[in-house]
Amino acid sequence: MSVGLLTAAALCGGLVGAAAPTVAGRFTTDRSATARWTVGWALVGAVVFAGLAATLGSDPALPAYLLVAAFGVVLAVVDLACLRLPDPLVGAAALGGGAALGVAALAAGTPGRLAVALAGAALSFAGYVLLALLPGARLGFGDVKLAAALGLPLGWLGWPTLGYGLLLPHVLNGVLVLALLAARRVRRDTALPFGPALLAGAWLAVLLA
Repeated sequence: MSVGLLTAAALCGGLVGAAAPTVAGRFTTDRSATARWTVGWALVGAVVFAGLAATLGSDPALPAYLLVAAFGVVLAVVDLACLRLPDPLVGAAALGGGAALGVAALAAGTPGRLAVALAGAALSFAGYVLLALLPGARLGFGDVKLAAALGLPLGWLGWPTLGYGLLLPHVLNGVLVLALLAARRVRRDTALPFGPALLAGAWLAVLLA
């Protein structure tokens, strides 16, 4: 892997992360909440982009993953601020990521991988719909739509990666909830965002691919 590519990805991710609170402020009435931790989000963006570049290298699908990650950072800021995953952002991640994967499939001459990616999106959507409909479930349909959008890049990398992407968000969220309960920062009925766990789990799944 080129050091130049890794550095460029980290710099782009840092810029995306630094801009994320400003962009996120357009999707919430509490703009003061999204304005916090700009430096922290810049670091998050840099780490996310660098991790993807280190894993995928010169793969023609890398731009698709970086595009989805860019929208993902903004979605995480919004969800943490107001427990929302706005449809325009989720839709842009899905359509942009899908289009970029289509270009990658044509460039690599592997149209079958795009079919698997679409199947991954459909499977993610169906699985999260079922989870959201379970009694006592706290998943919103914004989470369901985001899971479908993330199913595209996860499915592109194969069924094992998709499986990790479906499992890891629940593991991460469970650990976080237990830690917050132990620290008495939340109660059992406290509403918590699930979008960041979905995004972090998908990112880790890609790194494990």
